[in-house]
Amino acid sequence: MNKDLTVGKTDTVLWKFCLPLFGSIVFQQMYNIADSLVAGKFIGENALAAVGNSYEITLIFIAFAFGCNMGCSIIVSQLYGAKKYSRLKTAVSTSCISSGIVCGLLMLIGLLGCSPLLHMIHTPENVFADSKLYLDIYVWGLPFVFFYNISTGIFSALGDSKTPFYFLAVSSTANIAVDILFVKAFDMGVAGVAWATFICQGISCILAVITVLKRLNNIKADEKCPLFDWELEKKIAKIAIPSILQQSFISIGNIMIQSVINSFGASVMAGYSAAIKLNNLVITSFSTIGNGISNFTAQNLGAKQFGRIKEGFKAGLKMVWLFCIPFCLLYILLGKTLLLLFMEKGSTEALLTGQQFLWIVAPFYFVVSAKLVADGILRGIGAMWQFMVATFTDLILRVVLAFVFSGITGSALGIWCAWPVGWSIAMVISVCFYHRESRKLL
Repeated sequence: MNKDLTVGKTDTVLWKFCLPLFGSIVFQQMYNIADSLVAGKFIGENALAAVGNSYEITLIFIAFAFGCNMGCSIIVSQLYGAKKYSRLKTAVSTSCISSGIVCGLLMLIGLLGCSPLLHMIHTPENVFADSKLYLDIYVWGLPFVFFYNISTGIFSALGDSKTPFYFLAVSSTANIAVDILFVKAFDMGVAGVAWATFICQGISCILAVITVLKRLNNIKADEKCPLFDWELEKKIAKIAIPSILQQSFISIGNIMIQSVINSFGASVMAGYSAAIKLNNLVITSFSTIGNGISNFTAQNLGAKQFGRIKEGFKAGLKMVWLFCIPFCLLYILLGKTLLLLFMEKGSTEALLTGQQFLWIVAPFYFVVSAKLVADGILRGIGAMWQFMVATFTDLILRVVLAFVFSGITGSALGIWCAWPVGWSIAMVISVCFYHRESRKLL
């Protein structure tokens, strides 16, 4: 159901809109968590390391899908808030066409370039074959990843955060069952994990696209809606390209960090693979709430309700900090129990690695969540260069300091310390940019 985010009490509107988004991303992360869990428990530590190693490369592909999502979503939100329904439909078709072209190019690059990338990050020989197998299957499923992301972006732009939640709840739950079936019953190894994700993402994508088309058909336009418009494409690209660059450089940075981690062996790789899944569950959840705040901001910008944008920042901050409390306590106090979901008790070094990572980064969730809320406002009002400055500051610091600190300590412990430093400095920059840009609107 479409929802106008420009009316109603800000706190209530944001909670009702963002909670299903939060639930959606939890289920979205279950795809990767399920892959790692099944690989670690039913195949072995090397399989867990291979899936985790491949995951950092898949994030580059996801970065492009996410950028296309945000470009479409923000522009459609602004047009929906301004009630320009003909332009809204053209924006959707324009985004789908350009995203399809990008997806095709990435598939070609992925099929040809995965092996060099795996060599570049010093993937150990004992996990190389499984890493490549997982990536090859994942690349064939890229159209599902792209068009599912476009569909969820359109749902969010129309104020509907519940429909994507329903799709993901069913598909991600099914993914766990199919993972276990393919690995345990059919003994397919890492290939079974990859094919399970492929199938479940495909079904979810097809259902989402069909629902979006029906939803758009119910929106009555006043005039003919062209399939493609260069002016709208430029506006979409203005949001999408910085978002792609942001996510891509983060992924590249993570790959560089992964190369440092790989130098410490398969056990450290496995421990990091398990811990980063738990960490990404939190960060991606906060990022998704930030995306919801972007949609809220864009709709209100289109409707010229500028005062509600500032209210949205305060409401968003309260929301993410409430979520920080249980996550922080859970990871610090019960981190070992959660990590054991991914690995056997005998993996002492892997378990210690994962615990150290969670102990160091979890207290700083309060910091990074504030940055992501401010980023959501900046993206929603189109302040993309400010958004990118803060993001690249975080990334560059984390990558550089990962190399420096690991060299000083002579262990992976130094790598984990780079996260809090990058998050803290980038948060200050993002919040300062938010305050400056919000004053211009009022």
